[in-house]
Amino acid sequence: MKKEKFKNYVFDNDFLEYESCIHDFSDKLFQEFEDKSDQKNLRSKIDDLLNCRIVNHTENKAASHPQYRRMGRDRYKLSSSSLDRLNSKFVAKGIREANVIILAIGGSYQGPKLLLESFEKYNHQSDIKVTYKFITGSDPNEFISVTKQLNPKNTIFIIASKSFTTDETIESLKQALEWSIDPTYFIAITSNIDEPFKYGIGVDDVNDIINIDSEIGGRYSIWTPIGEFVCDHDSFENFLEGGNRADEDLQELEDNKYFKFVKYLAFSDIWQNNYQGRNTRAVLSYIWNMRSFPDYIQQLEMESLGKQANPNSEFKNTGQIIFGGYGPKAQHSYFQLLHQGTQQICADIIASKEDSKSLAYAQAVTQSKLLSNGAENLKDEEKINGNIPVNIFLLKKVDPSTLGYLIATWEHRTFISAVMLGINPFDQFGVSAGKIYTKKYLVKKD
Repeated sequence: MKKEKFKNYVFDNDFLEYESCIHDFSDKLFQEFEDKSDQKNLRSKIDDLLNCRIVNHTENKAASHPQYRRMGRDRYKLSSSSLDRLNSKFVAKGIREANVIILAIGGSYQGPKLLLESFEKYNHQSDIKVTYKFITGSDPNEFISVTKQLNPKNTIFIIASKSFTTDETIESLKQALEWSIDPTYFIAITSNIDEPFKYGIGVDDVNDIINIDSEIGGRYSIWTPIGEFVCDHDSFENFLEGGNRADEDLQELEDNKYFKFVKYLAFSDIWQNNYQGRNTRAVLSYIWNMRSFPDYIQQLEMESLGKQANPNSEFKNTGQIIFGGYGPKAQHSYFQLLHQGTQQICADIIASKEDSKSLAYAQAVTQSKLLSNGAENLKDEEKINGNIPVNIFLLKKVDPSTLGYLIATWEHRTFISAVMLGINPFDQFGVSAGKIYTKKYLVKKD
């Protein structure tokens, strides 16, 4: 495929403005990828995903996270929310100042953590003061550190585990039960609804076990009751609606600019990874409340696209290495390598137009241009590379709807990449291998 210069691609809608500072991905190259996507029946596969048909073919499952988004506000008309369940437990226990400890790892940890930080100014749950903490396992000292100044009588545990067999989470659960003594202070969120009973959870009140669909992966569980526990009703509903709006935009048939935008992201990722030697991408948030967004995206992409290449595909590199963090902090740690190092890297930068007069916003815009275009009139030792492809996302607002829209858009980007690469983004046998062989090691040691 031949390089050729072209004008920066831009996209703009109610939620965000986007500009591509990628100087070697032309309209002609986009069309070549577009033709390949038609051969791979991309539109049909998107319809399968959004309509809950089987897309995880190695495990013969659908991927049900779009269904959670689609239900939106209707969920609360049919049943009480997870937050209602938590608040009722505070009342039943006479708790006025509560500690809520979430035992979780992977997406069941990354999702609630991101929502808790992002919705801080929107959450007005009740008159009860609630402090959230997380324990991921597997080092028992983490549990000791988190709980050492807490009182078991005002501490509620939430165990977020789809399988309810995740080693780190179950080890933390055993510690928590010994520390708390009372299993009625526990709420389980799982698709394996029989398993919590073995630990005494739900024995006195079956409502202490909240069921989630077995066809939703941990990295997509942010849309389920696992994410719902840390948000007030309005925030979580708006978050779901934002995600559903992205799904609806993807399905538009006439002059679909959003579909082109998401394809552009996926196609250019594959181009950078397979033809330009850029196997690493930095995701940088210049929004404090979204400082954990890069960590969330790291799991979403690397667990979904970290698969062996399809032997029938021309693309031999699958997922990129994703790293990143809070932009202003990153500038004073690893930006030196981005600006003057020899590694082949690309970048995604996220900022908020609500903060357009802030230093963080100025840094985001300036760094985007410096990374992609360089700077003039510098001494030899001061010269910067100026050759890093950058995607810049400027959010119109930092609110629940926009975060939902952005995350769903990133999921679409990842799914389209997987279709183009001919891989399954919904299984994770590499993760499973680690679990299996750890258990074999422990059995052998005993």
